[in-house]
Parts: sequence; structure tokens; C-alpha cells
Amino acid sequence: MRKTALESLAGALLLVCPLLSVHADDTPAPESASAIRVLLAAELETTLSSQMSGTLAELPAGFGEQVKKAELLARFNCSEADARSKVAAAELTMARQNLEAKKQLRKLNAVGDIEVSMANTEVQKADGARAMGQAQSGYCQVLAPFSGRIAKVYVKPFQTVTAGTPLFDLVSDGALKVRLNVPSTLLKTLKPGLPLQVNIHETGKSYTATISAINSRVDAVAQTVELEARLDNKYPELMAGMSGTARFTEETAQHDSSQP
Repeated sequence: MRKTALESLAGALLLVCPLLSVHADDTPAPESASAIRVLLAAELETTLSSQMSGTLAELPAGFGEQVKKAELLARFNCSEADARSKVAAAELTMARQNLEAKKQLRKLNAVGDIEVSMANTEVQKADGARAMGQAQSGYCQVLAPFSGRIAKVYVKPFQTVTAGTPLFDLVSDGALKVRLNVPSTLLKTLKPGLPLQVNIHETGKSYTATISAINSRVDAVAQTVELEARLDNKYPELMAGMSGTARFTEETAQHDSSQP
């Protein structure tokens, strides 16, 4: 009986030990405490919104497409806006003709200065209405403010939208920025031009960068300061939104440890 109990206990231990070893091997190693989380961000990134209420007649730009500066992204049906612009131009022409007539009558003392002044005011009002009509007609086209890629499309062709409705997310295709937050205790050693090593999770590669800007304010709660860095070269495989870790070079660490 005793021998059977010992054999059962030994068998149970043999089953448990492999499970414990597998669990230990699968646990990922924690990142070094000196590693700092980073995020890649585009130099320019914006959401383009509609400046007018209307129906989208054309939507040539699509998701993921590369566009150049001033390239057409969307066009509204602007029949009504164009008509208002023509009416405003006609009213301006009529106001100017009326002003000239008043000036001629003033030379003949047929009208007074007040009539001429009022006619001049009507010209200014009509000119303002014409300028407003031209501005509204300009809202009919949505042009790319800079070269980049369409990161998101919020609308569909022939959709009716109101002013302020988001249309596109546009991300510049230029150099990427590296954003990171470091402990404020490192401020005494930080300066623009300081090198650091950036490891990006999505590519599994390491890249060199240099600090380009240091925030002028410390986060009082987290006791960190925000930095921006520039990659030393252009890398086609990198995209905005990728993340990873960064470490300062050994020279920086040695300089930090030598500080009192």
C-alpha cells in the first residue's frame, strides 16, 4: 500500500514539472528599465473637413493613395454657389453704373453729395457680396494642402454633407518624427543633437536618430518631459504609427553618471 502511494506521488510530480518548465519558457523577458517607449509620427498630419454644405459630385482621391500638393481630392456640386456668384457680379456692375450716373448728375447739381455717397456705399456692399460669392465657390473644390497619402476617407461619392464634416485624413510622406517621453531627471544631460538608438517593433530593426526638440514644460504628474527626434536617414519601410523603444548611447549614459 505504501509503495503504491509513493509511486502515485512520483507520477504526479513527473506530470507537473514539464508544465512548470513550459510556462517559464513561454514568459517573455521584460524590457530593460532603460528602454524608453517611442512612437513614429508624420511631419504633417491633418483632417480635411468640408467648408460648405452640399453634395459631393466627385471623389477622385481614395484610401491609401499618394497625392501631390494642390491635387484635387473632392469636388462639390456647386450650381447654386456659382449662380449666387453670378448674381453678385451683376449687382456689382449695376451698382457701379449707378454710381457713375450719380457723379454725372452731381456735376449738373441735380443731386447732392449724400446721394453720391450712398451710391458709393452700394458699390462697396456689392463688391463685398461678390467677394463672398467667390469665396464660397472656392469651397467647391477640396485640394491637398501638402503632398502625402490618404490615411482615411470619411465620405462617399454623391453623399450630402454639412460644413465641418470630416472628409479625409492626410499624412505627409516626408521624414518621420520620433516622439518619446523621458524622465525629467535627464533634463540636465539632454540637448538637441544628442544621438539615440531606436528599435522599431514592426520591422525588428534598429535605427539611429538625434534629438531635435525638447519640450519647455515638464509633466508634473508623470515627472517626464516630451522629446522629438529625427531619424538620421530615410527608411521606406517605416510608417507613421509604428512604435518601439529607444536607448541613449553609452556616451550619453556615461555623461549622465558623471553629473553630480
